[in-house]
Amino acid sequence: MEKGNTILSWRAGAVFLAPAAAFILIFLILPFFAVSLLSFTNATLTSGLGTGASVVGVKNYASLFNFSQWMVSGEFGSALRISFIFVVGSALLGQAVLGLAIAIAFHGRRGWVRELVSTLVILSWIIPDVVVAFMWIAFLDRDFGTLNTLLGRLGLGRPDWLIRYPLLSIIVFNTWRGTAFSMLLFSSALATIRPSYHETAAVAGATPWQTFRDVTLPMIRTHIVTDIILITLWTFNTFTPFLITGGGPAFRSELVSIYTFRVAFRFFEFGRGAAVAVLMMLINLALALIYLSSLRRQAVVSG
Repeated sequence: MEKGNTILSWRAGAVFLAPAAAFILIFLILPFFAVSLLSFTNATLTSGLGTGASVVGVKNYASLFNFSQWMVSGEFGSALRISFIFVVGSALLGQAVLGLAIAIAFHGRRGWVRELVSTLVILSWIIPDVVVAFMWIAFLDRDFGTLNTLLGRLGLGRPDWLIRYPLLSIIVFNTWRGTAFSMLLFSSALATIRPSYHETAAVAGATPWQTFRDVTLPMIRTHIVTDIILITLWTFNTFTPFLITGGGPAFRSELVSIYTFRVAFRFFEFGRGAAVAVLMMLINLALALIYLSSLRRQAVVSG
């Protein structure tokens, strides 16, 4: 084959890319512009999405950032704060750390214990959301839940977890639910490290912590950033906690995704709900750009 020749012409390449491009256009780009336009209207259930709605400019966005009551329970600022705590506690301190710990603990090991733990962790990830939600409601039930039954026999009381600690409950739930992805990603990353690196560190007299800090961590840094990008975005947009707490009690576990649902599909304020959806998209974009820029800088340094 002569230099500069390609296997496929640009026309053939365009034909192969056309289905994917059409999918992106129909299901991503057009809905995005439709929701963006809707966010500048006062569309409701009664006004409809057509001639009954009128353009209100940035009024919907201004109402979301009314700082006189921004952090009041049930408002956008409060939902954003709860989502931040939820993401940090569940994704960053929960799934990433726990997934890495499990991956390291069973790296290079064989036996039924490893297979059992891996199976249980993966099962928690693949079971449908509704089934998992009912399992956790039963597990956390004040009178007959499994957790309170065990605590009661130990003389530690029977707290009503979903009423007294709703945010903590959904943080623990989502950590349990999503740890499998981090575990699988880190297990794959650890498998790419040559055993000779750890053997050299052992011969040099390095402690397990020093080996992790100076050998393992630098080798899987890129995978850690990738994991954080994905689980942060997934956790910020998750709606599953609604099945457990409904965002309550008194909006104490209302994430931004639940707030959007309440505004758009309970109050039927479609214009305002669309404004929240656009803001969520912009937050997701900002988070992705921050993480990707960090990943790019690490690639430059390592290169």
